[in-house]
Amino acid sequence: MKTLKGEHIFLRALELSDLDFLYTLENDESLWEVSNTTTPYSKYILLQYLENSHRDIYDVQQLRLAICKKEDQALVGFIDLYDFDPKHSRVGVGIVIFSEADKRKGYASEALGLTCNYAFKHLNVHQIFAGISEQNQGSIKLFEKAGFERGGLKKDWIFSDGNYKSEYFYQLINP
Repeated sequence: MKTLKGEHIFLRALELSDLDFLYTLENDESLWEVSNTTTPYSKYILLQYLENSHRDIYDVQQLRLAICKKEDQALVGFIDLYDFDPKHSRVGVGIVIFSEADKRKGYASEALGLTCNYAFKHLNVHQIFAGISEQNQGSIKLFEKAGFERGGLKKDWIFSDGNYKSEYFYQLINP
């Protein structure tokens, strides 16, 4: 599918071979704040998730895609579409590039662009939204560079490490 292939990366469906990467990522407590996670995941639960990841976004209102380098097909992260709402033509997006070595190489930017194009073209959404912690300057730059506009601030929205953090609401409206 052309909409899921970029210059340096491609997006693909989840595979059973992603289990170890997914296990490491989902159990990294530093990411729990953005994933709204409060407990670790077992490999068994994640295996069940992978076995059901083929389910249609219209059925489960979410889709997770693997971000892979074109050069060696190495998995570098995931991009999620969530809270898909066909009635109101909108979907949320979240992204993670796991390794520090793979960050700031343009993979997230390219994956976000491909995913937005996919959502507009194949899911027929009118808008894509994201929630970004006000401290996450890297994500703010990424989303603003992709054309997302800040629509508001959710004050004290996230409770993490004994503190409340505010979250910006970003939107990209289909032109």
